[in-house]
Amino acid sequence: MTTTLDVPRTARAAVVTAFNEPLEVREVTVPELEAGAVLVKIDAATVCGSDVHLWDGSLSAIRPLELPIIPGHEMAGTVVALGSGDVTDVVGAPLDVGDRIVFTQGRCGSCYHCTVANQPNLCPNRKNYGVNCERFPYLVGGFADYCYVYPTSRKIKIPANVKSEWASASSCALRTVIKAFDQLGPLQSWQTVVIQGAGPLGLFATAVASHLGATRCIVIGDPADRLDLARAWGATDTVSVSGHPDPEARVQAIRDLTDGAGAEVVMEFSGARTAFGEGLSMVRRGGRFLVAGQVGPHKVEFEPTAITRGNINVIGSFSASEAEYWRALRFMSDTNDRFDFDRLLTGRYGLDHVTDALAGMQRLTEIKPVIVPSIG
Repeated sequence: MTTTLDVPRTARAAVVTAFNEPLEVREVTVPELEAGAVLVKIDAATVCGSDVHLWDGSLSAIRPLELPIIPGHEMAGTVVALGSGDVTDVVGAPLDVGDRIVFTQGRCGSCYHCTVANQPNLCPNRKNYGVNCERFPYLVGGFADYCYVYPTSRKIKIPANVKSEWASASSCALRTVIKAFDQLGPLQSWQTVVIQGAGPLGLFATAVASHLGATRCIVIGDPADRLDLARAWGATDTVSVSGHPDPEARVQAIRDLTDGAGAEVVMEFSGARTAFGEGLSMVRRGGRFLVAGQVGPHKVEFEPTAITRGNINVIGSFSASEAEYWRALRFMSDTNDRFDFDRLLTGRYGLDHVTDALAGMQRLTEIKPVIVPSIG
């Protein structure tokens, strides 16, 4: 291991040992670094909805989960050790001890998606963070003092005016939104945008839509504090789910706000079971419907003729590549005088209280909690 800082042999980590049970804080081995790998000291790890679903076991319906697991896949850290060889960031600049970075999943670099399609986010052999912590390289989750960064993960330096907490949130929620807008295509100022969901994805999408010039942006969600933040970040109208508890009522609310025509652009970021059918019904004829929040195992029925007769362009968007990580950080760097990113980040928790953070997000009393390992 090549390093200029002292690194302990073990590190504290919050570990899921049983679904829906309190996490256990363990001492986990700090691995020797492979060539090209990096060890970071975690400055901040924000909680994603996927972390909640990992903890409660529902994520196991989508992909196999082998406990014990250190959760956390969106995090920002300071480089404390570098493996052998030249280790650079995504634009070719050398990485040094002391640099703050975020990083992508590992990828194989040789499959169809990594090479021909230029879609490394779809690599079937990608190496995720938040996996079993009893096999090398052990420390591969954000809810820990340190994290091992795979050699094939792309590393992105954090701009000086971007807080580590913001950067952590950018490394999953915001980069997913940046990718979604790429998939969507050009957005015209005269087009009405409907955003389904007022969680971190929907709120970031509201900010990006506003920044891109959308003069009419309608956000559907709850609770009230999230809708308040949506309005602060550019929403011209909000539709409360609790005030419109039925799918038909939410569709009608959008119809009422658009003179019966629907919106030119609808973007689904909620993950709710009924959101696909609702969103499709909210799109104006000839419009676009982008789906980024539907990652659960549920199934829904819909009428395909709505797509055909409506001439609707349905677009799927999943994850992101290193370009979107870099651009998400640039967005934060360039717009933090306009958008108060601190309002998105709610409670701060040490490793001993990760369970509380997950439960708060599950109850919707937290928008995006932050795990700060240095908190005692």
